[in-house]
Amino acid sequence: MNNVKYWVWLTMVFGTGSRRVWDIMHLFEYAGYAYKEIKSGYLSQRLNENERRIANHITLEQAENHIEYCSSLGISVIGYGDSEYPRQLRNIYNPPAVLYCKGNASCLGSEKTVTSVGTRRASVYSTRAADRICRSLAQNGVVIVSGFAVGIDIASHLAAVSVNRPTICVMGCGLDVDYPKDNFRYREAVLKSQGLFVSEYPPGTAPHSQNFPKRNRILAALGMAALVFEGSNRSGSLITANLALDQGKEVFCLPPADIFSSSFSGNISMLRDGAKLLLSAEDVMECFESDDDGEYYEEADSDYYEELQAVVSDKIKYSEESGKKTEKNKNQPKKEPTPPPSPSNEELYESLSPIQREIIDLLSKEGALHGDVIAQQLKIAPSELVFELTELEILGAVNSLPGKMFEKV
Repeated sequence: MNNVKYWVWLTMVFGTGSRRVWDIMHLFEYAGYAYKEIKSGYLSQRLNENERRIANHITLEQAENHIEYCSSLGISVIGYGDSEYPRQLRNIYNPPAVLYCKGNASCLGSEKTVTSVGTRRASVYSTRAADRICRSLAQNGVVIVSGFAVGIDIASHLAAVSVNRPTICVMGCGLDVDYPKDNFRYREAVLKSQGLFVSEYPPGTAPHSQNFPKRNRILAALGMAALVFEGSNRSGSLITANLALDQGKEVFCLPPADIFSSSFSGNISMLRDGAKLLLSAEDVMECFESDDDGEYYEEADSDYYEELQAVVSDKIKYSEESGKKTEKNKNQPKKEPTPPPSPSNEELYESLSPIQREIIDLLSKEGALHGDVIAQQLKIAPSELVFELTELEILGAVNSLPGKMFEKV
């Protein structure tokens, strides 16, 4: 009864990543039961008008056809009720109801995983550290999880690939979408090393900006620990690391190359708040059992290894040259960049979910509040509040302050 087609049908009705799926599923043990009761009209009072209309329109055959279409693209579909569904995701807030996978899905069941995060504009120092530490971890049987973005993400993935170890790339778009264009050429190398691309978004989904904050909860959950190589206080990397902390994970931070650099301000804040110091792979290996399972993957041939190492070296060289150009031109007058258009306060408020509006209304009325006070006054679970505040911070609607305080922007 617990078949993936029912999970796919639920996401087609309520939307990808929608918490409404779980509002319904808390009533049922199996997705098939939810499907039957919704179709019978038994749950009509629990659905809004739009949900009722879509549920009446979408058929189970359409869900089955969607799964077949994914298969034709080489993409497998895993539902929450399937045995292949990763245990790390089962108990997080708003777990993905469906996962789309291309590659070696058995990676998701690995006992040793770490999530590697950092800025897209990584320094030479942090890029080298990510390459060296992630490569050593991969050689010791740890699966590297990251977001396949430029900068630290791709350096971490390629470190694993260069020694022919699997790596998991968590995407914020459909797996058939050519994104990011700079890294798309590395997909075959990841798959060749028994790696995996995974997303909660169905094929054809564009990389919309709102997808990535939601994607971060999956990134944080798949790793047994999180590694922060470089990030500012407002970077997505720090949001992922904080989600990992909320999920009870260990967080390791690379010591900053420059304590006065804003690009390492997030590292400094997390180290000050108790994150562990990241100096080597050995620091991270202590998180896992000391017994080695003895499973190793076949080493890559030397030409393949050298080719991939050259990729990382090229990125480091580019960063060095960019730094020299910056130094050379530091006395030149700077041209102020044209800021991108941003939505008005009214437009932003209208785009928020009901609970996010309640948070904004409360902060507007009371001023800065502690997270626990917000959760208590709005009567929501702390895990849900963390998720909502994360999205609001990325949208620029709230600011996080020291001591887990939050204020409306």
